[in-house]
Amino acid sequence: MLLLNPLLKTSADLLTKQIEFEKTQLLVSEGERALELIGRAIRMAGYRNINSDQHRKSVDQWIEVQKKIGYQGSDSLTIHHELSAGIDFDCIGNALNEDRTKYGLTRQGFLVDRQVGIAKGAKVNGGSLICQSLDRQGRLQNTTLMNGLNTLRIEEMNTPAPQAVSGQKRFKVIVQMTDGASLNIERERTFSTRNLL
Repeated sequence: MLLLNPLLKTSADLLTKQIEFEKTQLLVSEGERALELIGRAIRMAGYRNINSDQHRKSVDQWIEVQKKIGYQGSDSLTIHHELSAGIDFDCIGNALNEDRTKYGLTRQGFLVDRQVGIAKGAKVNGGSLICQSLDRQGRLQNTTLMNGLNTLRIEEMNTPAPQAVSGQKRFKVIVQMTDGASLNIERERTFSTRNLL
């Protein structure tokens, strides 16, 4: 027993560290995926098809940030753009077409809400990142992208002079993820719009 106890303790510690590492990797991977989807939407904000006869919206109508309206005071982001001549996808991978638009514009939204389907009194590991898009009848649909998100913060940054003249904007997107116990991981990325004029 004297020889086995240290070996068993070391094995248990190693297993605990392995589980924590795998949880961390999973959260980081999910967070990076969420940041990529949000960044792609920001880059598409305000895209206008050259063949479109739509009247131009103001810059603030193409991309809208609402502060502290979601779970844990999270921000929300709403993006509008027209369809391109190629194949476009919404934030959950649905191919976009005229059916999935309203007044010729697509919609992609991101917000954090309470996790659904959790029994009353059960431990909650953060909130759920929700993707808002339009269904085939042009109605708003909410789909969960990931769980374990504590907060989503979106901060508009000072835009360098050449981009500011053209109406482009820069946003810092910060996601804070949790496993509900010991892990709290924060990731941030900066994205610029490309299509605002």
